[in-house]
Amino acid sequence: MKQLNRKQELILVNGLGIICLIIVLFLTSCNKDFPNTLRSEYPSDTTNIKEGKRKVLYLILDGVRGNAVSSLQPTNINSLARNSIYTFDGLTDYQTTTTNNATAWANMTTGVNDIKHKITTENFSGNDLTNYPTVFTRLKSANAKLRTVSIASSASFNTNLAVDATEKQSLTSDLAVKDALVNELKTKDADLIVAQFHSAETEGAANGYETTNVAYTAAITTLDGYIGSIINELKARPTFVKENWLVVIASNKGGAAAPFPGSGDVGAYGDPTRNNFIIYYNTKFSTQPLARPDANSFPYVGYGPRFVATASSNGMATLSNTSVGNFGTTGDFTFMFKMRDDATSGNSYPTFLGKRNAFNSVSSTGWGFLFGSNGYQLDWGGSPRPGGGDVRDGIWHSIAFKIYTVGGVRTLALFTDGKKMYSGSINGRNIDNTTALRIGSDIALNGSELTNIIIKDVALYNVSMADEDLAINMRKQITTTSPYFANLLGWWPGNETAGTTIVDFSGKGNNFTANGAVTRASFEDLSPNISPLITTASYRVVINSVDIPSQIYNWMGIAPLTSWNLDGKIWKLSYTDVRNN
Repeated sequence: MKQLNRKQELILVNGLGIICLIIVLFLTSCNKDFPNTLRSEYPSDTTNIKEGKRKVLYLILDGVRGNAVSSLQPTNINSLARNSIYTFDGLTDYQTTTTNNATAWANMTTGVNDIKHKITTENFSGNDLTNYPTVFTRLKSANAKLRTVSIASSASFNTNLAVDATEKQSLTSDLAVKDALVNELKTKDADLIVAQFHSAETEGAANGYETTNVAYTAAITTLDGYIGSIINELKARPTFVKENWLVVIASNKGGAAAPFPGSGDVGAYGDPTRNNFIIYYNTKFSTQPLARPDANSFPYVGYGPRFVATASSNGMATLSNTSVGNFGTTGDFTFMFKMRDDATSGNSYPTFLGKRNAFNSVSSTGWGFLFGSNGYQLDWGGSPRPGGGDVRDGIWHSIAFKIYTVGGVRTLALFTDGKKMYSGSINGRNIDNTTALRIGSDIALNGSELTNIIIKDVALYNVSMADEDLAINMRKQITTTSPYFANLLGWWPGNETAGTTIVDFSGKGNNFTANGAVTRASFEDLSPNISPLITTASYRVVINSVDIPSQIYNWMGIAPLTSWNLDGKIWKLSYTDVRNN
């Protein structure tokens, strides 16, 4: 083996020593905490404003419909949306339809709706602002050192809602409001600034809230220009980098306008008077658009009686009052129901709902709905017998007929899923009888007469609904607040989960009695033909006016007391830059 010379030995020893030292240092460092790299001290602040001091700028634009903003795409609002959580489908109030300015302002400054604050008229009479005060009062109570400012173009806003603001200015124009706000941002230091603008409401009330109203859209465009100037001034503040501003821009309400297609199926979302837009902006927010749910995304959920006819049994339900379902030769009526057919094959004319002597015979006196292959027909004493289209597909459908007189001729019209399928004369026809109104087919004499259907929400009215009303209402679930409720002669929702009674909820007391072959079926289905009741949760997927005060309190680090009984929701804010937030 070759021996190392003295020089080589020294190199080897020194090398091994260095390696050992590195290993020792590494092992030692593994037993120590990592150093804290977060800043614990900051440079002195000669302007006496703390790092990231939270403030709120709240701009209220009266009468600006959210859908109008979405259509017009104003330059500055669009730009702010890139760093905002926002919605053009916001709601002034999904619970009540009162949409005057005072009520809308109260919703968005108290955090509760008019059921609590009781402001339902423009004069604020009967209000309960003592128990449900505005953000100005709440902030003053939480921290008397907070400076709050209200600059309004409507004197009633300041007089009634900004009583406890540190400083108030009531001005005569939106331009004056903008100028005063710019001056406030330039020269002073407020924790909350609220500015209320009224010009778009003035133009909308005078000539309509449609985007075809040039004066209305011009007012919105002008307001958008003001917003641009205000945001530029905000960012130009010498202290802006040491501040953390939440900018809220919201319309107090919408205004009367043509409903968008399908708006009748989405409840409060379809009411243009309650449609507003709301933006929460911060330079560090990521964009979060919030849209109303699609009408077809609401499931139809509940229970319904299932009527099955086989070769050995048939589920059926009848009324004891045999006058119900007779239409005579005069008078107007509307009859409707919802059904889901779960049969696996087509049928040859079994009657499934009607009132006639021989239930399954079109030659007998009376009327009845019957299947024909994959569709259905309405037989009226043998003639006419219009078809209503295919319904045997396992999907919920809405079916209705109405009887009315036009030009002296008594007429029958048939509707399926909101579409008129037929209208024709039944003038002078009397098919009244003493047989009970009945749901459910006869025992099947052959395989083509087998039935398996759920029928519910059966309703009879003593009025002929206008075609457009019927097209909407037949798709909806009936409630005690539904249109024409006072005209009901009978209403059988069929929501019972057990028993042999299908209760008449019209108040007339004419219950259906079902036989033992009728079962109760639960369901949760999507159907393009039904407009289900929209739940509260469905209205809370967008920002509501009552949410704004809760968001402001959260931003300012103020925890609302349970006793405040607020209606609002705090929205999770998404950041593009999470530092110092």
